[in-house]
Amino acid sequence: MNAIEKEPDVCKEQVFRQIFQAVSRDLYNFLYYKYGENNHPEDIVQAAFEKLWKNCIQVLPEKAKSYVFTVANNEMLNSISRQKTVLSYKQQKPKDYTIETPEYLMEEKEYMDRLQEALESLTEDQRSTFLMNRVEGKTHQEIADLLGISRKAVEKRIYTSLHLLREKLKTKKI
Repeated sequence: MNAIEKEPDVCKEQVFRQIFQAVSRDLYNFLYYKYGENNHPEDIVQAAFEKLWKNCIQVLPEKAKSYVFTVANNEMLNSISRQKTVLSYKQQKPKDYTIETPEYLMEEKEYMDRLQEALESLTEDQRSTFLMNRVEGKTHQEIADLLGISRKAVEKRIYTSLHLLREKLKTKKI
């Protein structure tokens, strides 16, 4: 057997499955934090892996992760572009009943609005890094490896995000 035959092949179901299991969750989280749930990151992840399967002969296993991240990011940008041209407004139907007081509900809504506004005021890089750390619980090194930046850059983004969020929310703890 020559060296080419010994090299793992993405077109083999076992290799493809291993890549999917190793990468799909991180890809979903990346898309979720960067673009939000309303943009259906799970569909984009599936589309990216479908494209990997269709082009498996052209992609080396060690390049598969960067390939699906690039494909998914481009697909998400295309999806958002299509959504902007359609612009549909959906209103969420309020609950019919609640056990909370009206004051509590009003304060909760105001806080959530302020939090959403504060998160939206962060840069895309700050927001995605902050959410990966605080929501997903990823370490600074894991985020650095995932985004291809230094650990110090991750720390700076998170520190800056916390500072800006505290300032916007006027609280001491996040």
